[in-house]
Amino acid sequence: MTEQKNREIRLVRRPEGLPRPADFELVETPVPAPGPGQILVRNIYMSVDPYMRGRMMDRKSYVPPFQIGETLSGGAVGQVVEANGHPAFRKGDYVSNMEGWREWFVSKGAMMQKIDPEAAPIQAYLGTFGMPGLTAYAGLLRVAKLKEGDRVFVSAASGAVGSIVCQIAKNKGCTVVGSAGSDDKCDWLRTQARVDEAINYKTCGDLTAAVRKTMPEGIDVYFENVGGAHLEAALANMRPFGRIAVCGLIEQYNATALPAGPRNFVSIIGLRLTVTGFIVSDHFDMQQDFLRDMAAWKKDGKLTWHETVVDGIEHAPEAFIGLFKGANFGKMLVKIGPDSAV
Repeated sequence: MTEQKNREIRLVRRPEGLPRPADFELVETPVPAPGPGQILVRNIYMSVDPYMRGRMMDRKSYVPPFQIGETLSGGAVGQVVEANGHPAFRKGDYVSNMEGWREWFVSKGAMMQKIDPEAAPIQAYLGTFGMPGLTAYAGLLRVAKLKEGDRVFVSAASGAVGSIVCQIAKNKGCTVVGSAGSDDKCDWLRTQARVDEAINYKTCGDLTAAVRKTMPEGIDVYFENVGGAHLEAALANMRPFGRIAVCGLIEQYNATALPAGPRNFVSIIGLRLTVTGFIVSDHFDMQQDFLRDMAAWKKDGKLTWHETVVDGIEHAPEAFIGLFKGANFGKMLVKIGPDSAV
């Protein structure tokens, strides 16, 4: 084991605007050895997520910023290669962890969970059965208070979160319209995610008019992932007492100046809308219900997903940057290890 090398990605400077490959560096270090009560894990897949962009800024937020020169962190799934007397983990266990952006690591097991490769492919625990899936589940059911028969509009509907929002809403008996940035993504939303209509926001022209055409009776629930023109279009088509769950505003994550607010924000008053921002970590108490329902929907053929997989940890920065260019179709993953490390 000592002859192998561990590769990891570090942040070398804080990005200005859209991140660039030069903001990151690939570093080789020795594979660590587990001490007493520790485990050695070989990561197999790592996740890149839009929220990581905020952690690259030196500012206070709901998660601490990444530090210059330190190895980045994020969601990953891997396999226990060696267990030095650990009471809970054994060699061969597959585990989810927050030690992404590196191939190997040692741990005492904090913030790690065993995952069942029989229930779903291991990489799905970074997407549909992981944080993005729980974000969709909690944001739609608890934050937006979804009800049967609601008319639901979802931005970035072919993404890791949006695609699951669409399917949960359909499974709950709702009418669903989603937006995406290509005809292929829109076709997938209609044929696989079962949405009632999909809008290619890059070719539809007036987005507000396109939403109105597909949702003539208005929107009860808007699941917000983008901001900007999408938020304006949703506000222009909301029904009285509608609910907006604000998951993300990816359109402005790389902005170097604050954008103008929605021109029609005042409609929140007259329509008596509820607009609620949320963070998935506030809803971890829903984890058991989430996994139970997702497994049942998968078994019944009411749940599917799409993944974009980039090979090699050296390409992780490119995969991350691709999130902001629409390069991902569904969950963006980086494969950084063999399917089995033992």
